[in-house]
Amino acid sequence: MKDSVVILCGGGPAPGINTVISSVGKVFLKNGYRVIGMHEGYKGLFSEKPETQDLDFPFLDGIFSKGGSSLKMSRFKPKDTDFNTNFFVKNNVKLLVTIGGDDTASTANRISKYLEDNQVSISNIHVPKTIDNDLPLPVGSPTFGFHSAKNEGVRIATTVYEDARTSQNWFVLSAMGREAGHLAFGIGASAHFPMIIIPEMFNKTDISAEKIANLVISSIIKRRILGLNYGAAIISEGVFHFMDTEEIKSTGINFTYDAHGHPELFNVSKSHVFNMFIQRKIKSYDLGIGTRPVELGFGLRCCPPVAYDLDLCTMLGNGVYKLFKDGKSKCMITVDPKGDASPLFLKDVEDENGKVKPRLVDVNSEKVETVMNNNLHYLCEEDLEAARAYLPDAENYLFKKILNWE
Repeated sequence: MKDSVVILCGGGPAPGINTVISSVGKVFLKNGYRVIGMHEGYKGLFSEKPETQDLDFPFLDGIFSKGGSSLKMSRFKPKDTDFNTNFFVKNNVKLLVTIGGDDTASTANRISKYLEDNQVSISNIHVPKTIDNDLPLPVGSPTFGFHSAKNEGVRIATTVYEDARTSQNWFVLSAMGREAGHLAFGIGASAHFPMIIIPEMFNKTDISAEKIANLVISSIIKRRILGLNYGAAIISEGVFHFMDTEEIKSTGINFTYDAHGHPELFNVSKSHVFNMFIQRKIKSYDLGIGTRPVELGFGLRCCPPVAYDLDLCTMLGNGVYKLFKDGKSKCMITVDPKGDASPLFLKDVEDENGKVKPRLVDVNSEKVETVMNNNLHYLCEEDLEAARAYLPDAENYLFKKILNWE
């Protein structure tokens, strides 16, 4: 029986998954391995009748530039009691390739340990995936899918900005990001938005709905002073990660709630939530300014990969084979800006509780400071007299005062 490699995908989609599947599959086929595609991630792997397909060259060659994932994905996270050796033994598996985030990687390590304890020797190599760009890869190394999602987001954002200019309106956009604001910042900076709000900006104060609304209003009034009656703000949905339940409830938005009394944010458009409490604050001043919500969410995850990700995902796929032949296991594959592949072991990036610490936007970096200082529009001390024509308490809308950056 041929040695085989099995590929599965966990979590949500990201542009470039098919490129990774194609690249891994092609290089292993070329070197005499059977390549098995596992549908429904870990749910499929440990089911009694897993749904699989043998991946041949024509199939792999047909998917490499497509968005989405040719292998059905699942967020199922198995317990140790769900593990068994059946599939690995029956199919003579030598390598498990997982494509996903930190949870998918951690589960792969648990599986490897279980198999070792049961005298089944296989390697596992993880390909880190997220459009959030928040995995702790080496400096200068983005997660695959980030640039494609950003590119699609910029395409939409620049169209929305043109609508704002044409119709003399304001738009409030929300972008994905669990704890980090990489995607929102990247889209907002590229689209020349006058206001970008990400969790990392609140490094000296707590995040609240009022502060978010005040930042957007600060930008709106600054633009009015400049003679510009239009604009757009982009806010990372990651701000919700740092807002407690009572703060979220205080927005007055109608949420559904889980069994623990927490708002189920996945049931609502985040841009709608942001827009509602911004509008309430605007109306309290009778400013007569309308804002409209636009969600940059699921529409970014399955777009075709741009050239950058096609190249990166190809190198990641080839790197999986290199690490496998070098005897590496229980690691993530990384590719540095030079194109060199190397392993990144989870034990080196986990905290004391086994959680992978996210890579955040460095608000003190020259790049971020340049955008904040030169591209954004917000009220400063010298604007106070002019701003009081719109806001009697204009001093409460000073950008640096809101963020406690003074």
